Amino acid sequence: MNFPQRTHTCGDLNLVHAETTVTLNAWVHRARNQGGVVFLTLRDRYGFVQVVVDERSPAGLLERAAELKNEWCVALTGQVKPRPEAMRNAKMATGDIEVVAHDVVILSQAPVLPFPIEDENKANENLRLEYRYLDLRSPGMRDRLVLRDKVTWTARQYLHSQGFLEIETPTFIKSTPEGARDFLVPSRTNPGKFYALPQSPQLYKQLLMVGGLDKYFQIARCYRDEDARGDRQPEFTQIDVEMSFCTAEDIYRLMEGMMREIFRETLGYDLAVPFARLPYDTAIDLYGSDKPDLRFGMPMQDFSPYVAGSGFQAFESVLSAGGAVKALVVPQAGEIASRKKITEWEETAKTYGAKGLAWMKVASGTLEGGVAKFFQADQAKILSGLSAQDGDVILLVADRYKTACTALGAVRLKAGRELGLADPNAFAFAWIVDFPLFEFNEEEARWEPAHHMFTMPQAQYLATFDTDPGPVKGDLYDLVCNGLELASGSIRIHDPAIQQRLFNTVGFPPEEAQKRFGFLLKAFQYGPPPHGGIAPGLDRLVMILTQQETIREVIAFPKNTTGASPMDNSPSEVDLLQLKDLHLKVDL
Repeated sequence: MNFPQRTHTCGDLNLVHAETTVTLNAWVHRARNQGGVVFLTLRDRYGFVQVVVDERSPAGLLERAAELKNEWCVALTGQVKPRPEAMRNAKMATGDIEVVAHDVVILSQAPVLPFPIEDENKANENLRLEYRYLDLRSPGMRDRLVLRDKVTWTARQYLHSQGFLEIETPTFIKSTPEGARDFLVPSRTNPGKFYALPQSPQLYKQLLMVGGLDKYFQIARCYRDEDARGDRQPEFTQIDVEMSFCTAEDIYRLMEGMMREIFRETLGYDLAVPFARLPYDTAIDLYGSDKPDLRFGMPMQDFSPYVAGSGFQAFESVLSAGGAVKALVVPQAGEIASRKKITEWEETAKTYGAKGLAWMKVASGTLEGGVAKFFQADQAKILSGLSAQDGDVILLVADRYKTACTALGAVRLKAGRELGLADPNAFAFAWIVDFPLFEFNEEEARWEPAHHMFTMPQAQYLATFDTDPGPVKGDLYDLVCNGLELASGSIRIHDPAIQQRLFNTVGFPPEEAQKRFGFLLKAFQYGPPPHGGIAPGLDRLVMILTQQETIREVIAFPKNTTGASPMDNSPSEVDLLQLKDLHLKVDL
């Protein structure tokens, strides 16, 4: 098809172009026929511009322009004219000018839309995903994907400047246990055998270190068969990084530099470095989470010293059983803390395993309401110890220590959001460090790796990690921002003897290790270097930068909350012939 090709984009035009003739290839965003004058708003990836068809336009053009509908694709030629001073639009980048049309060619038409193309589309999410190609035309989606591109480009430039090589790793790999279910791909040429899609490039990037390629990165596609949620998708993208001869401090400096560069280039925001560091145990104790939102304070406190002798049996029995009582002082929440609101907070605590949520209010220097009657004798000590002021609300959870922390930490987040304590324009980064290397599985009465089986124990535990696993801290670290885990990484085990001791500790038999990881263990016989890495989530990073609630808003073609795509109806059934080629039968 021959058509007039664009000389400019819609967002290009300004007063510099006045009296010049331009051709635009764009979509009709809005069409308004005001009788004798047709106003068109044209839109392309680069912006909007107003077009006028009136008595200055050639004969017959007004009638043709009156037929144009939203989202028709056109090639339009016209002359740029300054708008009259009183009609300039300061809210529009091209608001000082308009284009007086000389000709319009209709390139394609569109039926009535399932939803309007708007900056922030309020349509049902599944409808937006079904017509994602229309949703992508909205300025909001466009801007987020443009920013995503800028984040990716900046990360690439930064890592290249630090001597890193971008290297691809396989998409079809061996299935290895990494925490989530694998997506499996049957092999036609090897009947009964399967590839797995990589949950991460973990083992392959370690093999690159064995291969002497000491600084690797990849914008890596990863796949995990797990339930979707706001910050999780079956397929997602990481900025995957690994380096040899490094310590955790090297990783911290590298990532702080990369994040600072990304925020400066995309938002013009100057991140303060170095980032705060918070031991895992402290994060759990103060915030009930290993990914705390540090944009506001409101840390949890220990209420146990005030329980003895109170007569409140529910708390005393928990402490006598070795549990804990945690307190959260919610500042100036007395007015919103109705019975209904406290019930909402309690439901949040119960969702995270708590049996209930106790409360008291502070008024005129005294405790009142809820369980206050049990603590009248010590109220001065309690108010002083908790630094509670008039108008504050004290929330309490008594349970096993971890449950009490986690449940009250979830209430802290909910109350903080409701009170507007977290500045939406702030970015609070922190490193969470000193994670436990092992977790005890009470049901199976055995130790399990808290992260993965290739994490090096911290140096002070090397001699004892397999004989006394409980207190062992791993040489691993998470980067968190605004209540989200943005990246996770560790210094890896490169010594086969240490690796075997760790396998023994978690009850992973040598024959199973050989079956699952034999190719990695074999490589580690040939002089592997000390190495470590990290993998920031690209989707989550862009979600934070654009202040979105879900990563589906920053991915071009995401899956919905059930892991399906309403646009192409995947996953779908396949032809029986395809299954036969793969030597498979479906038995539902």
